[in-house]
Amino acid sequence: MAGAEATAGVEAVFREEHGRLLASLVHRFGDLDLAEEVASEAIEAALVHWPVDGVPSRPGAWLLTTARRRAVDRLRRDRVLATRLAVLQAEAERADPAPPADADPDLPDDRLALFFTCAHPALPAQDRGALTLRFLAGLTTAEVARAFLVPHATMAQRLVRAKRKIRDARIPFRVPGADELPGRLPTVLQAVYSVFTEGYAASSGPDLQRTDLAEEAIRLARILRRLLPGEREVAGLLGLLLLVHARRAARTGPDGAVVLLDDQDRARWDHAMIDEGRALVVVALTGPTPGPYGVQAAIAALHDEAADVASTDWPQVVALYDVLLGMVPSPVVALNRAAAVAMRDGPDAGLALLDGLADDPRLRGYHLYPATRADLLRRLGRLDEAAAAYREALALVGTEPERAHLLRRLASVAED
Repeated sequence: MAGAEATAGVEAVFREEHGRLLASLVHRFGDLDLAEEVASEAIEAALVHWPVDGVPSRPGAWLLTTARRRAVDRLRRDRVLATRLAVLQAEAERADPAPPADADPDLPDDRLALFFTCAHPALPAQDRGALTLRFLAGLTTAEVARAFLVPHATMAQRLVRAKRKIRDARIPFRVPGADELPGRLPTVLQAVYSVFTEGYAASSGPDLQRTDLAEEAIRLARILRRLLPGEREVAGLLGLLLLVHARRAARTGPDGAVVLLDDQDRARWDHAMIDEGRALVVVALTGPTPGPYGVQAAIAALHDEAADVASTDWPQVVALYDVLLGMVPSPVVALNRAAAVAMRDGPDAGLALLDGLADDPRLRGYHLYPATRADLLRRLGRLDEAAAAYREALALVGTEPERAHLLRRLASVAED
């Protein structure tokens, strides 16, 4: 039993400390592959020692010290690697001067530098967010693949290719200067949002939510907001995360079962978080054309401000989705817009829009597409079709609470 508890402790610590651990190792040694390998070796060492010695009081420091020792040992054995890393580190130090004496000591500079390294413009656009999500949030390759709606093998290839590009192009490990920030920021924001998305709606596992990831994303968004107070899209992203995360306590029942928005006890929502998010929406929407995070935050605010689903300003929600779809022509945005149209104009109208998305390959494997169709078919009384769509969603769903919810819905429409 002690061994199982220690293993669970290692896994919890690794999930919490992974980004900090990896960023510190990359900062010290300048190589993602080496950092990843020695981080894994430190975890393996913890699995050996912690069941015997107990989990240390500062587990993150224990892992970092162990990983650094493993890296030094490896460099002593491999002179070619040591020479290459020495060159990389010297280049990074020339490009990344010491921080000013009055720098905020609470800012996790190493982690921010790793974010911007992963979002470097030399990397292909499709690889940047995936690389960041894998190494900063500690998600598995399978989880990253699901977040980006691509096959596992495709994502594994992307990650390998991106790491090779960082190494071969000698991309520096540093926070970029003010002149570079506008071009690099959107990818960093997308990476933070992807972390939050996995936390808000886990892609797999026994729980609907992974609040540790959601809260990590919010913390990182707060850091970016402090660093870039004049960037309205940073305010929009933070506002969006707060407005959505404010509902976390009401999204599941005592047994972990899914509670849909229609049935949530809105008194359990975090209203202080909602107030903070709404204030950030004002910042995000004040000025020239807003960005996509500001628009999404405005949609979330409309949901949070309503007394119930029926009284939500659905025409305004649809109008905002129209704006968002013009900015981000994503099938997931189109899916959400169709659901909002169904609330405004009825299930027939929403279903027609969903059927228009049926051939989009980017929705294959995305369980919310057949699940949304099933709900609209159920509302229309087309129960046989609804049952078929629920079965399709069940074949794709990743978490146990969502599976249980879909099974209940299937039972409500299927014939005995």
